[in-house]
Amino acid sequence: MAATLEASYQPLQPYGPELGEPEETPQDSGVMIHVVPENSRARWNHIEDLDSFFARMYHYHQKHGFTCMMLQEILELLQFIFVVVFSTFLFNCVDYSILFRDNFNNSTTHQKISLSDAVLPMNECIANLGALTWVCILVAVIFWILRAIKVMYHLFHFWDIKQFFNTALKVNDSDLDNLTWHEIQRKVREVQLEQQMCIHKRDLTELDIYHRILRFKNYMVAMVNKSLLPVRLHLPFLGEVVFLTRGLKYNIELLLFWGPWAPFENNWHLKEDYKKGGRRKDLAQHLSKHILWVGIANFLLCPLILLWQILYSFFSYAEVIKREPGSLGSRCWSLYGRLYLRHFNELDHELNARLNRAYRPASKYMNIFTSPLMTIIAQNVAFVAGACLAVLLILSVYDEDVITVEHVLTAITVLGAIVAGSRVFIPDENLVWCPEKLLTAVLAHVHYLPDSWRGQAHTNRVREEFSQLFHYKAVYLLEELLSPVITPFILCFHLRSKSLDIVDFYRNFTVEVVGVGDVCSFAQMDVRRHGNPAWQTNLASPPGPAELMQHGMHTVVDQDAQAEDGKTELSLVHFTLTNPEWQPPADAENFVAALRSQARRDANQLLGTTGVGAVNPLYSSLHSVSSLGAGFSSLVASVFRGNTAALAAGGLMDSSVGMMPLFSTGTVLSNMGSGAAGDRLHGLAEPMVFSPTVRGGLSRAEGPIHSSDRGLLYSLQQGLPTNSVGNSMFGTGPDMVPETDPLEFTAADMSLSTLYLHELHHRQVHRRGYQDPGLSRSVWQRPHQDMPGIRELGDESGDMTRHAERTPLLDAATKSARTS
Repeated sequence: MAATLEASYQPLQPYGPELGEPEETPQDSGVMIHVVPENSRARWNHIEDLDSFFARMYHYHQKHGFTCMMLQEILELLQFIFVVVFSTFLFNCVDYSILFRDNFNNSTTHQKISLSDAVLPMNECIANLGALTWVCILVAVIFWILRAIKVMYHLFHFWDIKQFFNTALKVNDSDLDNLTWHEIQRKVREVQLEQQMCIHKRDLTELDIYHRILRFKNYMVAMVNKSLLPVRLHLPFLGEVVFLTRGLKYNIELLLFWGPWAPFENNWHLKEDYKKGGRRKDLAQHLSKHILWVGIANFLLCPLILLWQILYSFFSYAEVIKREPGSLGSRCWSLYGRLYLRHFNELDHELNARLNRAYRPASKYMNIFTSPLMTIIAQNVAFVAGACLAVLLILSVYDEDVITVEHVLTAITVLGAIVAGSRVFIPDENLVWCPEKLLTAVLAHVHYLPDSWRGQAHTNRVREEFSQLFHYKAVYLLEELLSPVITPFILCFHLRSKSLDIVDFYRNFTVEVVGVGDVCSFAQMDVRRHGNPAWQTNLASPPGPAELMQHGMHTVVDQDAQAEDGKTELSLVHFTLTNPEWQPPADAENFVAALRSQARRDANQLLGTTGVGAVNPLYSSLHSVSSLGAGFSSLVASVFRGNTAALAAGGLMDSSVGMMPLFSTGTVLSNMGSGAAGDRLHGLAEPMVFSPTVRGGLSRAEGPIHSSDRGLLYSLQQGLPTNSVGNSMFGTGPDMVPETDPLEFTAADMSLSTLYLHELHHRQVHRRGYQDPGLSRSVWQRPHQDMPGIRELGDESGDMTRHAERTPLLDAATKSARTS
């Protein structure tokens, strides 16, 4: 009961999860730290549960230290008491007949009433409490006691984290806001070499730390990527709807990761039975039964959870809606969108930074879709409501006694809300219809959009599908309110049917990593096993069925093992850029090197001596990145600096607008006024660079303090031959990188890499006629039933060894990179 109520108690964020969201998978198991009293320097020499330890470290840093964290938890306990007491008071201790003057006659109508007149005495208030109210209060008291125990538990453990920061890392709480997570991570790796927190390996890599913090999150991202989760409902008049709320997500994590019946034996080890193919049906039956019982528990607690959701939402949003009635008409990223758009091994602050950058172009894209019919209706409704509202406001200004007339203030509030709500359906008269440009700008930041959306950004189908990722705040609030009712239905009648698929997923996509434990194999970012040849840069000869068979591969096996939408490749590029000091495996390094090599070849093609360069994928990608804003375009312009004549010869200057460079400091949708071309040309001749960033601002942004030399922008600056035509266009020195804000440089580099990879993938698929399996397959298939070509070894014994799944990895591109 307490575990189920936990989901409802999590405070609703303002229309969506924000940075610093409380960890929804309580990773508290057993004794966390083994203390050796003989030597204080060896206090952290063996930490049994490194997952919980590193997760607490991350949240400690993100939530600004011990004082802020504990104050927040204590105030949440007091907030819970306030909601329960205040709600009980409003329902049982107020005489609304006096407050509304229902029992007053004409002679006493004008008598002044105070609030104390409407408040019942304490004995009458207690007498009004019914049996149902006492049951609710009893459940609330039990739940509050459990929460208080958990807060005390956190108090001791986070005090130990504080000692670790102060003693081992030599970081005081006052300095946390001046240090990025990457700097904390570097200090942790140094402490590992000194004190051996992990005894299974001497050195911890950045990927090891990410694996431990995001072990369960990576599984969730992989399940969403393979369409195993969340549940999709087909509703009349609405079509296919993706339903995922905080309460449902909490129950799924309870069942699949950290609950008493979860497949995981502890935070870092999957139960051995789940690694044996012979037990799959029995395990699926047990999992189905557990899902049913959790669904029944949610059904029994539905009234209490629903009541809490309504009360908490009312107290949270009533004032906001009164102050800004149009706030519910704005948008936010859905929980499903946050999982679909998340990279493997991406921390919360990194995800939030990307989605925050994408918010403005995403809002513009959704706002350009307007229904002519709804616009006409909204204009007339707004006219009528606005006229009535204007009259009431004028009368109130003329004589303030008008406000005291019954329901006048209510009418003003309702009419204001109607006018604000109607404006949502009325388009801006200065709106420019440019859906493809806007969706490309969204893609540059979110990194993942289905291939089927390309060229279809103007259609209502794409708009409706994108709205599942980026929905109205009102929709978010409505889903959270309905979650207590719908969650039991989904658990009992939809999620149970996927039990066998979930068991198969754990067995097929779990690997054991030395010093880390069992992790999702997709999180290894292995481009050979989980990569997609259609997303890799060997574009000259994409592998077909015959070539796959020649390498000992089955097309069916590749479809099962490949991540969808280029998730493996893009996650690898993102991780290398956000962790510049990480040393990737050979296959990953070859992939990144081949990508840089392909970009340099495209750059040389643009600046060839034969005349105007061809419009290749690099050209399209750079043009799209430069249109994202002044910050991004200045970085691109700083790459394309130097010889104006070479730019014109390379086809990167548009003579029709006065030699204005396409890679300018303005946006695609900016107004081209007088002198704009000259300003942009001047901006190219003298590139704008970012001034050195203040440490506090960089810490809040949480970016790496050094730019990665594996990025495309860095490669384009430094990788061209000294005597080539491109030398006049691309800078050869490293002077630009240190002067540039590393956060902005990394974001621009990742946006360029994303657009470039998507462009390469699109051209490969459509030029060679290669059919990407992900385009025609949206649901992860069970290998035992739908993939007879897969043969597993040791299903009964628990040995997870399988035939090597070889992918023709960047053969031509890698060879070219090595020869150059």
